Amino acid sequence: MSRSTKTDKARLLNAAHGLLARNIELPEAAKRLSREFDMSLRQAYRYLEQAAKLGHPVPVEEASVPITLKLPPRTVHMLRSYAASSGLTLGEIVTRALRAFLSAVRRHG
Repeated sequence: MSRSTKTDKARLLNAAHGLLARNIELPEAAKRLSREFDMSLRQAYRYLEQAAKLGHPVPVEEASVPITLKLPPRTVHMLRSYAASSGLTLGEIVTRALRAFLSAVRRHG
């Protein structure tokens, strides 16, 4: 069995939130979640518990695709330093930088 992605978890939390928002009794909500997403009742209860604590739907992020980049050592050092100080992942920093760059290129190209 493969691990859930962040996207999978967000969808499950949102499904659990939807059931709770419709005031479906917890045992029935767990059964529905379990059947719909092919998970154990125990896991369904966990998602319902998390959804109840959040109190709102969560954004579903686009799935990530791994790639390999070759960067100069100095750039890697700066990237890692920024990641450590900002709390962002390397992937998030690179994604934001590339989006900003590509948006600027489209505007001027």
